[in-house]
Amino acid sequence: MIARIWHGTVPAAKSDEYLKRTRSVAIPDYRSVPGNCGAFVLRRVEGEVAHFITLSFWESHDAIVKFAGQNAEGAKYYDFDRDFLLEFEPLVNHYEVYED
Repeated sequence: MIARIWHGTVPAAKSDEYLKRTRSVAIPDYRSVPGNCGAFVLRRVEGEVAHFITLSFWESHDAIVKFAGQNAEGAKYYDFDRDFLLEFEPLVNHYEVYED
C-alpha cells in the first residue's frame, strides 16, 4: 500500500469553506478511483493561515496513476483551488505503508 500526502495553505478566514469544498468534491473524487483504499483531509490553523493535508491510501502505483495521471508525483488540483490556495505546491509525497 502507498500513502499519498498533499499539503496546501489557505487564509484561515476561508478555511471553513475550503474544507467544505474539499470534503464535497475532492475526497469523493479520490475515493471513486479503483485502487483507492481511503482518503482523508486534515486541517491545522496557525494564526492567519490554515494548513491542509490530504492523506490518501492506494493499492499500487498504477492506482495513483489512474487518479493523478502519468506524473504520479504531481499534485492534482481542482477548479475551486484557485479561489483559496496561497500557493500551488507542484509535488506530493508518497510513502510505502507497512503493517505489523
